[in-house]
Amino acid sequence: MAKILLLGSGELGKEFTIAAKRIGQTVIAVDSYKNAPAAQLADFAEVINMLDGKALDALVEKYKPDYIVPEIEAIRTERFYEYEKQGYTVIPSAKAANFTMNRKAIRDLAAKELGLKTAAYRYATSAESLKKAVSEIGMPCVVKPLMSSSGKGQSTIKTEADIENAWTYSQEGSRGDVAEVIVEAFIDFNYEITLLTVTQRNGETLFCPPIGHRQERGDYMESWQPAPMRNDVLKEAQQMAEKVTTALTGCGIWGVEFFVADNGVYFSELSPRPHDTGMVTLAKTQNFNEFELHLRAVLGLPIPEITQERIGCSAVILASENSDNPTYSHLEKVAASPKTDFRIFGKPTSRPYRRMGVVLTYDKVDGNISEVTEKAKNLVKHVKVN
Repeated sequence: MAKILLLGSGELGKEFTIAAKRIGQTVIAVDSYKNAPAAQLADFAEVINMLDGKALDALVEKYKPDYIVPEIEAIRTERFYEYEKQGYTVIPSAKAANFTMNRKAIRDLAAKELGLKTAAYRYATSAESLKKAVSEIGMPCVVKPLMSSSGKGQSTIKTEADIENAWTYSQEGSRGDVAEVIVEAFIDFNYEITLLTVTQRNGETLFCPPIGHRQERGDYMESWQPAPMRNDVLKEAQQMAEKVTTALTGCGIWGVEFFVADNGVYFSELSPRPHDTGMVTLAKTQNFNEFELHLRAVLGLPIPEITQERIGCSAVILASENSDNPTYSHLEKVAASPKTDFRIFGKPTSRPYRRMGVVLTYDKVDGNISEVTEKAKNLVKHVKVN
């Protein structure tokens, strides 16, 4: 029976906790607010600012966990190196958590050290240096905080008039205390995918069927699995994913994002944990969903294979207003539809565009992925967060 310190207890942490509790593990759910989704199910719950290194140290000392599993970016990740020295197991590893929690570290590793194809990029630490970076990269370009998730603080610059607003928005959306942003050239891509990649303690690296997704405001709206793509293009993405996860070391599931253009595959980003677009696997598209895969890799349980069991789509249920007691209407319309399911995350408050749940649709393996995706998009329109 392992003791897992889960750092971040949102919807991804909740599903990971469900997977852990199903096989008898102990979970300590940590977040910055009370009654977070995973905290509602865990054995123990703690509320701290995870950017406070001393508070983090105190929790590790209090619980002496077998595994430290980060679920968010806003963590004092440099402390992880010390925890490893003390004998704790950080997932995937202290190096991986540090590099991937900061877009600068992971992009430089991918582009400069590993030679992966990426968009041209620059960094900026002020509105003035952002203007210089934009002039070098050209417009349109994309601006992202070095520390953020789910598209927070991300915007596209199309004219010089956008630069000041882009800087301000990036600082509002940044997590942690890093003011720097990355400026990326806009890639004329045909589609983008998430390649869920599983690294094992004593086994080969495995890949889930590719996941396609559509974004708005830098956050995913729908994801579908499998994403239709040529096998040679998929192989190129798999080779790149294995290269970068091997360099970062450790075990667990990784959400590796790619742009696919006419001239090949571009590495975009990487998360060292279950990915939001991977919630499509809750539609039982695979023999194990992404949270079960992550748990098995964390615990060192062998994963002999990942098989596609059916096709599926997830569509995001968004809040439209602020509420301290959100309720949901018209879920019966979703429930009445065949080959459909849904998840409500149980977040205690809502705000505009906050992700509150997902609608899931699925069909047999040889079904039509476009039809399944359209079905999810249409059904999710019925659900209202009040």
